[in-house]
Amino acid sequence: MATDVLPRPAESQPTGLSGIRLSVTLVLTIWFVLVVSLGGVGAFVGPPGTPPIAIAIGVGAPLVLFFAWLRVSRSFRDFVLSLDLRLIAGIQAWRWAGLGFLSLYTYKVLPAMFALPAGLGDMAVGFAAPWIVLALVRRPGFAASPTFIRWNVLGILDLVVAVSLGALSATLTTGSPGEISTAPMATLPLLLIPAFLVPLFLMLHAAALMQSRQTISSRA
Repeated sequence: MATDVLPRPAESQPTGLSGIRLSVTLVLTIWFVLVVSLGGVGAFVGPPGTPPIAIAIGVGAPLVLFFAWLRVSRSFRDFVLSLDLRLIAGIQAWRWAGLGFLSLYTYKVLPAMFALPAGLGDMAVGFAAPWIVLALVRRPGFAASPTFIRWNVLGILDLVVAVSLGALSATLTTGSPGEISTAPMATLPLLLIPAFLVPLFLMLHAAALMQSRQTISSRA
């Protein structure tokens, strides 16, 4: 009978992964600095009542590059499959910070159409994350369970819905004085959420599902 194991800790990984690990760290750093730099000069701010094209690029471009890198680089795929699932799931716990969206709605900074579903969805995923980590610690084979897969799929769905509602809300904005809109999401520091954290969380969900599929395949 096959034995399910979680990916080995970083110190026991093959030395060939050290180079790709350094590359990933460098790419993440450049990505973060680029978002902050562009955000600082208002590159993501668009006129009211128009689709937020710049933010859409900020969300989509990193994901396109991520999946392209997975396709062309065996080393990168090996790196993604070597990540500790407990760490991947644990990072999603930060989405409990979706409570901030509810606060911004309360103080009339963000519209309910966007803030409520985005905040409550993130909080639900973040609240469940520690229980997912605990299940992985107790039973590594949990990675192949329907519950683990559903949690990741729902986490992806939450982010897709939030981004879609944000784009729709921005498009419906009229620019009237005193109107509550998603415009603050195009400026720092809130810009870091759609242009950095959302793609990063989606990548982590994708990595988790890749490892889940690998575990299921090894059982078969």
